[in-house]
Amino acid sequence: MIRYMKEVQNRNQTEVTEFILLGLSDNSDLQIALFGLFLFIYLATMVGNLGMIVLIKIDPHLHTPMYFFLSSLSFVDASYSSSVTPKMLMNLVAENKAISFNGCAAQFYFFGSFLGTECFLLAMMAYDRYAAIWNPLLYPVLMSVRTCFLLVATSFLAGFGNAAIHTGMTFRLSFCGSNRINHFYCDTPPLLKLSCSDTHINGIVIMAFSSFNVISCVMIVLISYLCILIAILRMPSLEGRHKAFSTCASHLMTVTIFFGTILFMYLRPTSSYSMEQDKIVSVFYTVLIPMLNPFIYSLKNKDVKGALKKILEKHIL
Repeated sequence: MIRYMKEVQNRNQTEVTEFILLGLSDNSDLQIALFGLFLFIYLATMVGNLGMIVLIKIDPHLHTPMYFFLSSLSFVDASYSSSVTPKMLMNLVAENKAISFNGCAAQFYFFGSFLGTECFLLAMMAYDRYAAIWNPLLYPVLMSVRTCFLLVATSFLAGFGNAAIHTGMTFRLSFCGSNRINHFYCDTPPLLKLSCSDTHINGIVIMAFSSFNVISCVMIVLISYLCILIAILRMPSLEGRHKAFSTCASHLMTVTIFFGTILFMYLRPTSSYSMEQDKIVSVFYTVLIPMLNPFIYSLKNKDVKGALKKILEKHIL
């Protein structure tokens, strides 16, 4: 009865129609410097990822399962960076840092969708590397065009479906008090802190889904690379081992950076949690990682470097 009365009282209060994103800092000089830095990073992210998609599309030598997954990864990186960074850049130079309730929900949904998709996509890419190295003769059969399409589609469905659950559960809550989000985008922890509803169930559901998604993806990656390591150690020649490892180096680096950051976010002790620390880590995986991925693949991959060199020689040099 007491709980019901509290809910009625909450409904009678003024519902929040917009949120204020407090951002990374209220220091005007620092905001200008951050604007220049993040604008440069965002432009590099767009050029790198969209350029990778175009390069893979126009070079026939890159029309393989590995590069099909890579072009999908580039699309996801460009998308989830674009769901957060433009608004963050606007807020660094604008006096009005408001975002509408629906705008906040849309940003929350699309960022969560593409971030979740990247998690599953990296796991699928690990399986692709396993299939290529464990049994090269059966690789074209195992990773047919249909199979690759289904794996990528499954990653998108899992990412968008998971985000739909998170968004529905978060924005069904009542927000009737403060509307000031202590973050630079609409994220789960600061939104739950603002809610005047009971968020206990939300916390359980979000933790359950997030833990399952991250742990399942990490397990697929670990099992795939364990099988890859066994296959490499069985190869008789050092040249074969080096070639097999070089095909995995870029993906392994990307996986380590991405999942290392995500696991740090979820596995650090509650006593050491702080919103300022959360902001810094969030900048890393919302702004920096999408920029790093295309450069990691282009610097570590001979096929990509060769294709890029041919395009530059043909159209520029």
